[in-house]
Amino acid sequence: MKKALFVGRFQPFHNGHLKAIKELLKKNEWVTIVISGPKKPDAKNPFSFEEREMMVHLALSGECIKNYNVRKIADVNNDRKWAKMIKGIGDFSSAYTRNSWTARCLKIAGITVQKHNLYERYKNCGSEIRKRIMHGKRWKNLVPYPVYDYISEIEGEKRIRGL
Repeated sequence: MKKALFVGRFQPFHNGHLKAIKELLKKNEWVTIVISGPKKPDAKNPFSFEEREMMVHLALSGECIKNYNVRKIADVNNDRKWAKMIKGIGDFSSAYTRNSWTARCLKIAGITVQKHNLYERYKNCGSEIRKRIMHGKRWKNLVPYPVYDYISEIEGEKRIRGL
C-alpha cells in the first residue's frame, strides 16, 4: 500500500491543505497527516493540537475522505530528535511538504520528500487567513465550510484578535 506523510501546522486548516490532501490521495492509498507546532498556543499558533485535529476531521469528513489518520508532534529545537519522532510514526512511500525545515528533518529520518502543489498561495496561507481575521476582513471562503463553522463556534476570531 502506498502511504503518504503530510506535515503541517494547520493554523488554521484551509482550502490549500484540503486540495493538497486530495492530490496526495490520487497517488497514494493512505495519508498520515502530522500536526506539528508548539505545545502552547501563541499569536502565530492560536489553535491547540486538539482544535486543529478537529478541523482536519471536519474538513475531510465533509469531503467523504476516510483513508487518513492524524498524528500530533510538538516542535522541539532539535532536528534529529524531531526526525526520530517522525520516523516513529511509521513507514511511508513518501512525505510531502513545502517547508524547508520540515524537509530537512524528513531527510534526516531517511524519508523521501516531495513538494505538493500550492493552490493560490497568496490567499491559501494560514498567516494570510489569521491576518484577515485580525483586521476583520473576509476569510470564510478560504477554509472548508465546516472549518469556518468550527472556528466560529470556538470563538477563534475573538482569540486571534486578542493575541
